[in-house]
Amino acid sequence: MRLFTCVLAVAVTTLVSGCATVPTDPEDRAEYEALNDPLEPTNRTVMDFNLALDDAVLRPVARGYRSGLPDEVQHGIHNVLNNLRSPLIFANDTLQGSPNRAGDTLIRFMINSTMGVFGIFDVVGDTGGPRYHGEDFGQTLAVWGVGEGPYLVLPFFGPSNPRDTVGLGVEFLADPADLALVNQSLEWAVWTRTGVGVGDERAELLDPIDDLKRNSLDFYAAVRSIYRQRRANEIANRDMKASDLYKKESH
Repeated sequence: MRLFTCVLAVAVTTLVSGCATVPTDPEDRAEYEALNDPLEPTNRTVMDFNLALDDAVLRPVARGYRSGLPDEVQHGIHNVLNNLRSPLIFANDTLQGSPNRAGDTLIRFMINSTMGVFGIFDVVGDTGGPRYHGEDFGQTLAVWGVGEGPYLVLPFFGPSNPRDTVGLGVEFLADPADLALVNQSLEWAVWTRTGVGVGDERAELLDPIDDLKRNSLDFYAAVRSIYRQRRANEIANRDMKASDLYKKESH
């Protein structure tokens, strides 16, 4: 909680102090507004910090995770992490007025948590049933008509915007799975889930991010484009893996 509070404080400070100069030329002004990144100078500084942290810690851990665990084990861990998000996804499906998607999420959670051994196996998806889909409170706010605000890079958390930062904070405090673990005095399990989740996601993006770094003229601009595309797809319920967007952007 202290970490998230510090990150939120940095984000607010960034919003009020890091704006770039607005161009006066009409064409440059139009491009500036389309990018929606008035905080670019500060955002780039924060991204440099995140990249240094990634090079020092996250990337080596992800490489060890991917090379040290069999594919079947990694796949099972990924399935469990998805399953643990199901109560939160169900809540957001419901809040967005999507009963069919909420029903799919509930069915997946009930069957995969039992027949799938706590979600290790995606019994529903592997037998032709509804596939996993993500949903978060940032998307819910977008469905409710809340604007995204300017592009924002958060320390530790990476690309975001004010709307998604609020959504992140709400989920940090109200994730049903985490609350259930805390109520059972299993705080260690919450931190374990978080750490494993970061490692799993970073391992999935190892090759796409490396390719993007090698092939993009401006890595910062490429990541910004990917993030905004991904969020637009997610809000419109066009499910697409982040790794696919990284690959698309690098070519």
